[in-house]
Amino acid sequence: MQEFKTEDPEEGDDDLYEHYSFTAGKGQEPLRVDKFLMNFIEKATRNKIQQAAKNGNIEVNGTVVKQNYKVKAGDVVRVLFEHPPYEFLLTPENIPLDIVYEDDTLLVVNKPAGMVVHPGHGNYSGTLINALIYHFENLPENSSGRPGLVHRIDKDTSGLLVVAKTEEAMTHLAKQFFDKTSEREYIAIVWGNVEADSGTVEGHIGRHPKNRLQNTVYEDGSQGKEAVTHYKVIERLGYVTLISCKLETGRTHQIRVHMKHIGHTLFNDARYGGDVILKGTTFSKYKQFVENCFTILPRQALHAKTLGFEHPKTGEWLRFDSALPEDMVACIAKWNTYARHAME
Repeated sequence: MQEFKTEDPEEGDDDLYEHYSFTAGKGQEPLRVDKFLMNFIEKATRNKIQQAAKNGNIEVNGTVVKQNYKVKAGDVVRVLFEHPPYEFLLTPENIPLDIVYEDDTLLVVNKPAGMVVHPGHGNYSGTLINALIYHFENLPENSSGRPGLVHRIDKDTSGLLVVAKTEEAMTHLAKQFFDKTSEREYIAIVWGNVEADSGTVEGHIGRHPKNRLQNTVYEDGSQGKEAVTHYKVIERLGYVTLISCKLETGRTHQIRVHMKHIGHTLFNDARYGGDVILKGTTFSKYKQFVENCFTILPRQALHAKTLGFEHPKTGEWLRFDSALPEDMVACIAKWNTYARHAME
């Protein structure tokens, strides 16, 4: 069976990688970093550690090192793995699901903000997968061994996900994402007044060279993968703008990276610097207003609103739409009021 490895547009790196950090003790004799890590990480194979080194995912004192680096006393060693070592330990949990649609082939779920999609470092329970394997038996595994998942969205992004219930559905749906024939629309609040009513952001997206928890745009195409985001202004709200984003490709953090690249970081996106005042006045009342908005919406302002795809079995085009969650609605309302008063 052919498998199609799809990336997720907004999947967080906390889901992609397992983070470990160790400080070498005072009595540490010089020891290769791969051997040092083998002593500390249970069930991690040497091959896995060497692969992490090859990918530039082992750092000592903040600097990327090769596998033959000799760890010394006091060194701080940090490693990121592509898949958590305990990922296979999946426990069914009776967590309610907001199921928008279901048949014998697939289901569409409306994921709340704050729910992790699949187990990872620090999140081995309470995830969408823990809920799925409780409610549904014998879900097919994707190319990463995760039951039912065709695509993913970040922990703090709310919205729609399609889940496959059969092997055939998994293959068919994954191919649609791979071939860019599915429809995905996100709603976001971004900092600043987006001047053009609509536009397209193009630029390869790859891991940031200095911050491994971020991605960045490589305009010359020298690194990363092709990424295309089409945006449209829904409403201008003074110092922020409500926009719709349609994805032509699906890269990690695509909307968050592309909008920051054009100077419009997502509102309250802590990872990309949107959790501080980026536009506006220096008045203390304005600062308090923004802090109140952050409290109402304690996450990046992003919602996977619309999802469309061809049904794997019937060939019918299905399109699902979800209402904006309450936290985004409340935040938009506050900015709407502020913008109206500012114009008076």
